[in-house]
Amino acid sequence: MSTVKKAIDVEVPVHTAYNQWTQFEEFPNFMEGVEEVRQLDERHNHWKTKIGGVQREFDTEIVDQLSDDRITWRVVEGDVRQRGSVRFERLDDTHTRVELTMDVEPSGMVEKGGDMLGMIDRRVKGDLHRFKDYIEGRGGETGAWRGRIRPEDPGSPL
Repeated sequence: MSTVKKAIDVEVPVHTAYNQWTQFEEFPNFMEGVEEVRQLDERHNHWKTKIGGVQREFDTEIVDQLSDDRITWRVVEGDVRQRGSVRFERLDDTHTRVELTMDVEPSGMVEKGGDMLGMIDRRVKGDLHRFKDYIEGRGGETGAWRGRIRPEDPGSPL
């Protein structure tokens, strides 16, 4: 499993950056290869992606979510093995650091080769830059969800 960790500073308050990230159905606007995200309930999302010509569908579960701090997820159904976390750090009243960490297990020769060439790393970095452009260009979030999701197993490594 490969771990990718990237961060970017955005020129919006922490609540604005966090609120926008909770709008999962907006992800195709700034995530490369994400064709659709459909929110099924407060914990689950269904994803459709097309990366390097390979289409995939999978479901994710949010396992931990705390307003203005973090969202942690894992894939629970589909042929993708992934988990990750996005963290939000208030730098001052108008700046936030967004840090994305993902554990991804590439499958197949093409994905494994792409991972060895740093393609996953570059895609995550690009997604964060597009998020920065998206949220700063809008000047505000498209919506918000401020609920709390707690891990079911506090000893979980996620």
